[in-house]
This record gives sequence, structure tokens and C-alpha cells, in this order.
Amino acid sequence: MFSISTLVDVVRIPPSLFGTTLKKAAVNILKEKYESMINADLGYIIMILDAKVDEMGKMIAGDGGTFHKVEFEALTFYPKLQEIVQGEIVDITDFGAFVRIGPTDALLHLSQVMDDYLKSDVKSGMIIANQSGRTLKVGSTLRSRITAVSLGKAAAMGKIGITCRQPFLGADEWIQEEIKKASGGADDTTEEAKVEAS
Repeated sequence: MFSISTLVDVVRIPPSLFGTTLKKAAVNILKEKYESMINADLGYIIMILDAKVDEMGKMIAGDGGTFHKVEFEALTFYPKLQEIVQGEIVDITDFGAFVRIGPTDALLHLSQVMDDYLKSDVKSGMIIANQSGRTLKVGSTLRSRITAVSLGKAAAMGKIGITCRQPFLGADEWIQEEIKKASGGADDTTEEAKVEAS
């Protein structure tokens, strides 16, 4: 889930940035420190949006820089368990697929794709189902549910697990087929025509 978080920090403005505006210098330092960082409480910090910098800074003896308190807004992405997400397959491996959701990739393990025997063909970049003949390939878009999230200190990159083993999850084409089955196989255009005629 994307959100805007308000954070507070103290930034050190080095003498080399004294010529620029205080806000611009602080934002540049915050971008270097926070953007692309993973925080256990906030999730993925994507970008710094705005900052309010205290003009009155502090100096420490022996340090040429100034220290300023800053309150800033950051765009964050925190994947929540059970959340339904839309994504695109970016890589096929022997054990499943990596799906791009927001700013990161989630693992869709072969066992979580569907109730069918699956074969992963890494060379052609496809996952093929034996009985149904359904396929997933690099570039396919799909809807899935988040089943595992690990953003702790040990996970430098963060780990997210997803599943498609539920009704109305999976590749977009599969979902359309399920919707048709659920509505009795009626064609949407004929249904609309009947409603307009009555």
C-alpha cells in the first residue's frame, strides 16, 4: 500500500552546500540517505516529496557544517499481508516467477500459481500448466494476494511472497474466464443490449 509518511530528522549541511538554499541542500541530503531504503516500520521509502528545515541550525566545535532539524514527507510502499495487488512478471526461474508490484519484486512460487502440475521453462521464459494448458510468461500481468512479508533488519532487499491459488486471482485472461463462468457464460454485449431494450 502506498502512503505519504511524515518524518523528522537532523541533517548536517556541509560547507560545500552553503551556497545553495537551505531547503534544497536538506532535500538532497535526505534523498541520499532515505530514498531506496527499506524500513521495518515504513516499508520501502520511494522518494522524498517535501521538507521544512529549521533555519536556525547548530554548530559543533571542530565541524565546519551546520546541523538543522528537518520535518519531511516521504512516499512509501508498505506491502500488507492479505492485500490484493496487481503486478507484471519480470523473470521466470526454476522455482517460480518474480512479479513486479510497486517498487519491488515479489516471489510467486510454482506451488502458488494454480492447482495443476506446472513446468517452468526458463529458456523460453514461461510457466506451463499440464492439464489446463494455461501459461504465464515474462510480461504477463496478474492479480495476486500477498502471503508473506519480511522487511526486518536481516532482509536488506525485503522479501514478499504472493499467491494466485484462489478464485479471481491469476493472469488477467484467467480472471476474465472465471467471470464469464460465474455469470453463466453470457456475453457482456448481449446483456447490455437486453437491458437497453427493456
